[in-house]
Amino acid sequence: MQTDSIRAFVAVCDLGSFQAASEALHLSQPTISKRLATLEQRLGHALFDRIGRGVALTEAGRAWLPHARELLAALQDGGRALDNLGAEVAGNLRLALSHHVGLHRMPAVLRTFVQRYPQVEPEIVFVDSEAACRSVANGEREVAVITLPTPAHPALVEDCIWPDPMSVFVGRDHPLAAKQDITAADLAPHACVLPPVESYTYAIIAHALGALDVSITPRMTSHYLETLRMLAGVGIGWTVLPTSMEHPELVRLNIPGLFIQRRLGAIRHPRRTLSNAADALLALLDRVRTPAL
Repeated sequence: MQTDSIRAFVAVCDLGSFQAASEALHLSQPTISKRLATLEQRLGHALFDRIGRGVALTEAGRAWLPHARELLAALQDGGRALDNLGAEVAGNLRLALSHHVGLHRMPAVLRTFVQRYPQVEPEIVFVDSEAACRSVANGEREVAVITLPTPAHPALVEDCIWPDPMSVFVGRDHPLAAKQDITAADLAPHACVLPPVESYTYAIIAHALGALDVSITPRMTSHYLETLRMLAGVGIGWTVLPTSMEHPELVRLNIPGLFIQRRLGAIRHPRRTLSNAADALLALLDRVRTPAL
């Protein structure tokens, strides 16, 4: 079974069309079609239903996809194991960063890394933490530095680098901004703007507020904490942000009994061989570790 055919199959799955896959792999569409036809013949099953210009996985295609990803990841592991026989830190570093971590925690680390290891070619994607976990789990990325999930992802190894305490903020004209002796219950009548409900950060916020019998239904959501800071600042609703994002347009509310804290750190797959470049990045992260609060 040719790996080029497997790679073409995964590319079509990820990108949704033969055309997009051909562009990503720098191949013609007839070449992509031929490779997929060869793979389907070898497996004895149709992997796609061709619907107009699009494609949809068949039941066999859905069953085969995780195995195809595993095969490609194993090949990458084998290549890295051979590359690692030398001590040189070089080659590609396939890294995923969450937006907040990339903007607020990683610049100094990355600056040191690229100065110390100029032979490394970083391949960085900025995604939400949930997508980053998936990319490490399926072998697309070696390492991700993100908001760590709670509870921990069962298939991944995590390392908390920075505890990230969070606070409730409102705009300066918000009714709660001047209120004395605020309790968590005072939040309930007011609109809030928060991360998406499927995000790790939302789960942490909802759990902390739920412990004080406060239920929340966000008026608006965004993965971008800078966006939430702006929305709170103009008075659309209260929000929860890292305490480090305090801003002159916001008022931080001190609410007795409310403790919200994320964990920011690195994740990797325990069964994948890391490149020397990835090991070097993890070593740098260990040097900037902040003790738990």
